[in-house]
Order: sequence, then C-alpha cells, then structure tokens
Amino acid sequence: NMSGKGKGKGKGGRGSGKSVSSSSKAGLQFPVARVGRYLKKGGFANRVGVGAGVYLAAVLEYLCAEILELAGNAARDNKKTRIVPRHITLAVKNDEELNKLLGGVTIASGGVLPNIHAVLLPKKSGK
Repeated sequence: NMSGKGKGKGKGGRGSGKSVSSSSKAGLQFPVARVGRYLKKGGFANRVGVGAGVYLAAVLEYLCAEILELAGNAARDNKKTRIVPRHITLAVKNDEELNKLLGGVTIASGGVLPNIHAVLLPKKSGK
C-alpha cells in the first residue's frame, strides 16, 4: 500500500477498522439502532426514517437523565448514596412538569409525598 494512510480498502479510508455504533455517532448513551428497530417492528407507521430512532433515543435519554438527576438529589437529601424507588417518587412528584407527564403512573414501593392537610393539624389554643 503506497498511500501512507492506514491499511484497507483505499477510497478515503472508508470501510477500514472497527464499526462505529449509531449511538456513538449521535453522541448518545441510549441504543439508537434498537429504538429504530422497535419503531419499525411496532407498526406505528408504514415507513420509518433513519432520524426517527436517533430523535426518540435522544428524547428518552434526556428524560432519563432528568429523572436520575432529581432522584440523585433526593437521595443525597436523605443522606443515601443509592437511588431507591422512594427517591424517584419524591423527584417526580416535586417537579411540576415531570409530575404532569407521569400523572397516571404508579411507582412500585414509592410511597407518597409527606403532606398533612392544615385542617387536620392540632389547634393552636393559647390563653
């Protein structure tokens, strides 16, 4: 091979070396190819573009990161290093937009927000 650049199939260095995942191309952690496959197999539309999987994977990753961030804060507030379902519940219920998005969702062993109605509190009767 007389050209100094690498070894392999000529033509601008394409097709040589390791394969690169679509997730790493998009700079995401979530699996772009798998999400795209699910979109195709799910029968949501007759045709599914390549960008659809990337977009949906990015949206899912963002939502996941947002919830994990808030749940991590909730865990730290409770002096814990591990996120448990309770922390996810506290994170979601205390965030207005996430609470709206996950309004009809039950988180297993998540509990409820600590809340006592003002009417039920003991009377402040001072002489």
